Amino acid sequence: MPNIVVLGAGVSGLTSAYLLSKDKTNKVTVVAKFMPGDYDAEYASPFAGANVLPMSLQANSRWETRTWPELHRLAKEVPEAGIHEMSKLYPQFKSRVYRRKKDLEKLKNGAYAFDGLFLEDPWFKSLFDDFRELPKEDLPEDVASGCEFGSICINTMLYLPWLVGKCRENGVVFKRGNLKHISEAVGMSHTGKKADVIVNASGLMALKLGGVMDSKMAPVRGQLVIVRNEAPYMITKSGTDDADDELFYMMMRANGGGTILGGTYQKGQWESRPDPNIAMRIMRRAVEMVPELTNGKGVQGLDIIRHAVGLRPYREGGVRLEREKIDGTWVVHNYGHAGWGYQGSYGCAERVVELVDEIQTPSKL
Repeated sequence: MPNIVVLGAGVSGLTSAYLLSKDKTNKVTVVAKFMPGDYDAEYASPFAGANVLPMSLQANSRWETRTWPELHRLAKEVPEAGIHEMSKLYPQFKSRVYRRKKDLEKLKNGAYAFDGLFLEDPWFKSLFDDFRELPKEDLPEDVASGCEFGSICINTMLYLPWLVGKCRENGVVFKRGNLKHISEAVGMSHTGKKADVIVNASGLMALKLGGVMDSKMAPVRGQLVIVRNEAPYMITKSGTDDADDELFYMMMRANGGGTILGGTYQKGQWESRPDPNIAMRIMRRAVEMVPELTNGKGVQGLDIIRHAVGLRPYREGGVRLEREKIDGTWVVHNYGHAGWGYQGSYGCAERVVELVDEIQTPSKL
């Protein structure tokens, strides 16, 4: 009957705790500084769009490939999870990915933050049954090529509490804690016994957490605007004319969650306050790209809910998903997902379960 402490209550920590708790012999405690319902720039999960737009290269596609079927199933079968299929709301539109003419050389050289998303021959065309390359007549003037496919969008305000509920249903106990060193988690199991395994899903905090202190971690500042206007489709573009670290994307969250207008991808930036100049550029790009968002009324036609900033947990070299013994206790790391935490959540959590199983089975070590 192993005692497991999961450090972190973002989407990676919650999904890991959920899958671990499906085995009733596991006694799982989630310890976190931030919980669903909190708003802090370092707690990235509430600020995500969130959707499925594959960002990995094929060699590292396992996490997203394994996650997509589960998120798609939840969208179709579990409405209380707060996920919807965009193409069911607007059958004529799906998720569109545009590759700008100005960005082609940069995309070919691999000098782009999202790696595989804008590939001209993407591996994920086999992931979506309805994937298709767009004909030239369907492309904006500045776009060289693009594709579309049926994807999903998650209302994080509903989905995170739903995950908490599924964990609680399986007996997971949640505790607040602001740890200075990862070894403190050993004594935080709700059972009163020492933890046999710690799952480190601390996200950006892995940069400063004693015993981990991962210097490869860095914040990637994401600023966005949330509006009440309904977006007719999800869309993302490979770049903007405003700045190299600014992006264009738009998606409408399920069940009244508002429409997300983004954004920025500012590596190394910790500023948590929204920049009004960036906000204006985000809104201008949105209404220029999709005039029907405001029925042609421009930025003045946007009904703003709030401006927000979240810090994505970026890790140089990619996600850390491995086991390590720290101060005599096994730790399974699951952090560094940058902007793809949701769309890789189930695949990564499955690997966490595998690693915990290996630790509990000495012959597998």
